[in-house]
Amino acid sequence: MRRLPSLLMLTAFLLLSACSPTPSYYLVGTGSAKKELRELFSLLTKHKGEGEGRFVIVQRIAMGLLEQRRYGQLISFLSLQAQADPKNPYNSYYLFLTAYAYTLQGAEPMAAAYFYRVVKNYPDLHVHGESIHLACLKALINIEKRAEQQVDIYREILARFPDKIDMGATLFMLGRAYEKLGEWELAIKTYQRFTAYPETVIPGFPEAYQYARKIVDFSNSNKDWTFERLEDLVAAVKGAMRSMDPVRLSRFRAGVNFFAMSWAQEETDENSQVGFDISAFMVGPIRVEEELDPLSNQSEAYLKTRGWGNRVPIWYLYFRKINFPANPDIHGHWEWAGIYFGERFR
Repeated sequence: MRRLPSLLMLTAFLLLSACSPTPSYYLVGTGSAKKELRELFSLLTKHKGEGEGRFVIVQRIAMGLLEQRRYGQLISFLSLQAQADPKNPYNSYYLFLTAYAYTLQGAEPMAAAYFYRVVKNYPDLHVHGESIHLACLKALINIEKRAEQQVDIYREILARFPDKIDMGATLFMLGRAYEKLGEWELAIKTYQRFTAYPETVIPGFPEAYQYARKIVDFSNSNKDWTFERLEDLVAAVKGAMRSMDPVRLSRFRAGVNFFAMSWAQEETDENSQVGFDISAFMVGPIRVEEELDPLSNQSEAYLKTRGWGNRVPIWYLYFRKINFPANPDIHGHWEWAGIYFGERFR
């Protein structure tokens, strides 16, 4: 006699086991754990239909298998429960736990398929006061890598569960997803909304607020300080310093996000963004290096200058290439973005 393929044999066995009062495939563990599972399956045979009593028993069996890390048994048990009665209102929960079990096994593509299936094909269900759909969407955030799908997930969360989420974090991550897609207008609008939540803490993005604020401020500015070529910008700045013209010099510095700080500070430090009057430091001739500092590269440049008063006479002017794909006419241009005080660290 030809033997059935192993997958068909297992399926047949599970279907037969599901009809048995004590399906041995699911009676796992030792001692009290196994005894409890046997008693629960015995109770399950007495509760037909889709009532809450049966749901409680199924949930207890599922938790018992989950605690023992019997993910294979858990997945097959819950899948059979959902298949047995496709209209059961508790199927959302059963399939959510199935997806969760796949996640614990490291099978994220399978988990994602089940999470999507619950959200798209099954009505929402609240268990212990928590929405199963929201739990699925949150799980998908950690699994889904495609920007287009990320946008859909965050938008659905914002539309359906605005009172159940960290609004600031959700808006920031939606903005990031729009960026990945190149949807810059939508990204900027989303970051604008996010700036209303400056205290938001986002794991992995400690400078999220500053990042979004810079993009929004730059977008709203006239950008008339930018130069297409670094050489032209440096020449203009050098000319203003050599002629001791602080008004002209100030016109060349970035109109937003300009910083002035020591090398030990971070650009995001509160004190680094404070504006000041350059003319107060032009007390004598300003000496400018002819060449850019060797630290310069294709996207950043440093120009060493001397003569800015007695306290900190050395300043490095910092120039950077503008990364702003939202405006192709400006993207790739250069700006004088800041000042570093003192001799740079070697």
